[in-house]
Amino acid sequence: MKSLALPVLSFSLLAYCAGAYAADTKRDEFFWLGEMNKATLVINTEQGLIEKSAAPVFAQGIEKVIAAGDQKGAKRPSTVITFEPLMIEAAGPEITLLHAGRSSQDMHATYRAAILRDDLLALAQQLHQTSATLVALSERHKDTIVPNYTNGVAAQPNSYGHYLLAHAAGLRRDAQRIRETYARIDRSAMGTTVLNGTSWPLNRERMASYLGFSGIVENAYDASQIASMEHPVEVGAVVTSIALHTGQFVEDLLTQYAQPRPWILLEEGGDNTYVSSAMPQKRNPGLLNNTRSSASTALTLAFGPAIQAHNITPGMSDPKSAKTNSAMVQSAVKALSGWDRVLKALVVSPDRALEELNSDWTASQELADALMRNHGLPFRIGHHFASEVVGYAKKNNIKPLEFPYAEAQRIYAETVKGTDYPQTLPMSEALFKENLDPLMIVKNRKTSGGPQPAEMQRMIAAAKDDLVAQQNWINDQRNKITTALGRLDADFDKLRTAK
Repeated sequence: MKSLALPVLSFSLLAYCAGAYAADTKRDEFFWLGEMNKATLVINTEQGLIEKSAAPVFAQGIEKVIAAGDQKGAKRPSTVITFEPLMIEAAGPEITLLHAGRSSQDMHATYRAAILRDDLLALAQQLHQTSATLVALSERHKDTIVPNYTNGVAAQPNSYGHYLLAHAAGLRRDAQRIRETYARIDRSAMGTTVLNGTSWPLNRERMASYLGFSGIVENAYDASQIASMEHPVEVGAVVTSIALHTGQFVEDLLTQYAQPRPWILLEEGGDNTYVSSAMPQKRNPGLLNNTRSSASTALTLAFGPAIQAHNITPGMSDPKSAKTNSAMVQSAVKALSGWDRVLKALVVSPDRALEELNSDWTASQELADALMRNHGLPFRIGHHFASEVVGYAKKNNIKPLEFPYAEAQRIYAETVKGTDYPQTLPMSEALFKENLDPLMIVKNRKTSGGPQPAEMQRMIAAAKDDLVAQQNWINDQRNKITTALGRLDADFDKLRTAK
């Protein structure tokens, strides 16, 4: 069997260091409450809603609260009503002038959107990594011919690379879903107060810009009463799709462990497999089981927001917990990470796969196709001929490439007897054998999107291009948020140090 160690792909050079990104700052509720207060002070001071003379004191009070919360082991309040007393303690009750035209409703809706935004980018990054591994494997195994199964039964020969590209295509759609969901979440609710706005002339667009949002939620009632409730439900739909894709791949692979001689399995050792406590011959696929369990957990958590949002009045808090919804997204990250580890631990035996193909009749449909394509025989008649060949072979324990040509001629003659079609088998013995050869069948496919070499090369190139585009999008969104927050910090520092 061959190990599936992966080459480094050129597009991986674009990968963003997710670990460094995550470790930079803990962007939780406390963080975003701090940023909102900083932005409010800057904007409202410039608009004349706060006296410039008070701004430095307020800025120093906000900075003190943030610095205290950033200390190791310190409490980080996650609500407006627990954050505000700390500001009052640091700068006096006058600092509550910042709260003009604000409410916990719009502030909490804004930080929930900001946190989900970061969560989606982390999910997109892991999805990109797993997709890149799939594409790398598909390129390596574009010429590896294996059985594919339908209804749990060996169905047709295929390129293993083609099979892997199909799974990569599913994740590609998940990446699209993430981008589409992100665009709807990337909107600021700030300035809408509870549900109908405020009499204060707040600059909502500038607030959105400082917090790295692409724009505002236009309708004030929608902002915290409607949109903020559907955000976790939509993210749950993305997580559901990812969990289903992960589980399908794992379950398909797990069926191999029921065979005494699998053609693909996990490399033994580490925590990939473990020895049964009672049966010394068993090597249980622990990594597969754990990854399947992670996918099931993700699916379970993904259903939660829809159930919580069902049959409640607008704006209720049931589906809105930032921590719960982040845990839901993280469960999908964990499932994808497990899938990536599975892919990197696979060991495949092309010879054993070909042996299985040549011991069964997964290529028999090609007989019917060839008779129709080259000789005008209706497919159903050709299908009946091929079915009779398979029946005879299985009854007599004959493998495809060993089937006697004379028996094929006899069965064909009986199949077409009484029809106007050629009464003798219109393909030579060599062509009869070729149409039962799994390697030739895959090579001779003509379908756009099929496993033939030219199409595999085209689809792999397209998949690589898409991975580059995915990474560029992730980097662009992260850079946009980082740049916006950096601009806010610079403007806030000017106020803090003003004389």
